[in-house]
Formats: sequence, structure tokens, C-alpha cells
Amino acid sequence: MAGTAYDDRDGYIWMDGEFVPWRDTKVHILTHALHYGGAVFEGERAYNGKIFRSLDHSNRLHRSAEILGYEIPFSVEQVEEAKRETLAKSGLESAYVRAVAWRGSEMMGVSAQKNSIHLAVAVWHWGDYFEDKMKGIRMTHAEWRRPAPDTAPCHAKASGLYMICTMSKHAAERDGYADALMLDYRGQVAEATGANIFFVRDGALHTPTPDCFLNGLTRQTAIKLAKERQIEVIERAIMPDELATFSECFITGSAAEITPVCEIGAHTYKPGQISEGLVNDYTALVNGKMEVAL
Repeated sequence: MAGTAYDDRDGYIWMDGEFVPWRDTKVHILTHALHYGGAVFEGERAYNGKIFRSLDHSNRLHRSAEILGYEIPFSVEQVEEAKRETLAKSGLESAYVRAVAWRGSEMMGVSAQKNSIHLAVAVWHWGDYFEDKMKGIRMTHAEWRRPAPDTAPCHAKASGLYMICTMSKHAAERDGYADALMLDYRGQVAEATGANIFFVRDGALHTPTPDCFLNGLTRQTAIKLAKERQIEVIERAIMPDELATFSECFITGSAAEITPVCEIGAHTYKPGQISEGLVNDYTALVNGKMEVAL
């Protein structure tokens, strides 16, 4: 995923209602969100010029801000329009779309009641999150755990919640893995560092209940696609000692899309009929070749 630095690119970023040359979109070093992790954001993909589940993402962006105690000064429809305009201005048909909102720099300290709220939208080319994903990615176990819902705003897509994800993914990559499986505060299987997780046993899908981590939109899409195929989907608590009992595994996310997993630590999986079928269905759906009510 290395390449051109993200602060040194041609093009424009939509910022607080206007387009600013990419290299000139700057915030002050004392921006509250930089110090206290209070930004909220969405990661989205556009296919053939259309952002997949765009309205759902914009609604979630607003909900995340509300959970963190502030209001984005642009309506959901204005966010939608900003994303459409930024995608069009980029000239890209297939792209990654990042909308982000944050508290500004008027006040510094834990309290920031009077800080202005900002919004930006950036669009860039981004191919597969994982290379050769149909081979299945290798995962290890993360040291860090997803926190209890009464200790962190786990249903907001907020920047501060990703600190332990970055630490866990860096540790995994240092050891030669693509990602890491995180447990939750109870010791139950939770998710990967930036994606939800599913397992296959005896033709049924098993996935952790999202009670202390984000119920991803791609997760919801995968469940819908599985049910369209008459595959039973079981949302439940999954313990680590069950990992050896599953035959297939895959992760889901806007960046990862649906990506099979071939290994989690000592446990191996073979991407099979269910994983391959859902990958193909998802590809058809996002490219407008399949219709499913979401």
C-alpha cells in the first residue's frame, strides 16, 4: 500500500464547503481532534462512478458525531452532495472516498465546548486492500482487546478507537502477517483490526455479535447476501477455542470488501464455496450487476 504520499498529490479536497487544492488542505497543529482523538469518519468505495451505500455512510457519520457530542454543520444531504461532487471532480470511476469531521482549534484541553466543527471529503484511487485476496490472508492474534461498551463509544466510527487497531496491525505486519484477530474485553472473538469477521461451519455462517464493536455496513451486506443464498447466519458469542472447528473464514469491510482468510495463528482455513460465492455476489452487487434490497 506504499506509494505517493497522501499529502503530496494532485487534485482537490472538499473542505468546509469549498474545493481546496489537495496540497493546501491543512489544519492547525493545535486542532483538538489531533490531540484527543475526537474525529469521526467514513471509509467508502465508489464503483463505476457510484458510491456504494453512500446514504448509509453519511447517516452513520452524523450518528458518530452525535455520539461524540457534536453536530456536523452540514446536513446528510449536503454530505451526500459533497461526496458526489468530489468524486466527479476527481475524474475517477472506481475510488475510495473518505469523509471526516473533527473539532477545531479554538480551545485546547479536554474540554472543547466552543470549538468549531469541520468537515472534509477526499477521493483517491485505491485497489484491493489485500493482494491476491482469494488465496486468503494470514492473520495472527492481537495483544489488544476491544473495550467494553461502557468504557468507549464503540458504536461510533471515531478516530480514537483505532489506536489499538493500528498498534495491532503494525505488530502483525512486523511478524509477516496481513492482519490480526482481536478479542473483546470478555475474551470473546471480536473482529480484525479494520474489518468484521465470519466463520463457516457445516454450511452455516457464524459471526460475533457486534455489541462492543462497529456493526459494519459491509458486514450487514454480507449477511444479506448469505441469506439470499439460503445460508444460515448465526450471530453469537464465539470463543477462541472454537477457531479450530471452522472450515472457512473471511473478513468484511469497505476497504477489504469480502476477503477470505487462510490462517489465524495455528489454525488454517481453505477459502471454499461459501466464501467464493459471497465474494462473487458482492462484486456483482457493487458493480450494479445484481440487485438486493439492503
